[in-house]
Amino acid sequence: MGLESELMTTKKAAESWGITARRVQILCNKGLVEGAIKMDRTWIIPKGSAKPIDGRTKAAKQNKRGEAGT
Repeated sequence: MGLESELMTTKKAAESWGITARRVQILCNKGLVEGAIKMDRTWIIPKGSAKPIDGRTKAAKQNKRGEAGT
């Protein structure tokens, strides 16, 4: 197996997670994507990485405070 089967670009992660490639780059820059590595100007992400919780949503803010979701 080659590395292509184990890694994905920000574009592929964006398609998989349902967000823009730019948002994936921002999450990588903030260190929120586990296992992401920056090579030159490109982020390389392991295929098994989960989409980080979007801290801008109401549910994420409630989760941060320890409140139960509805």
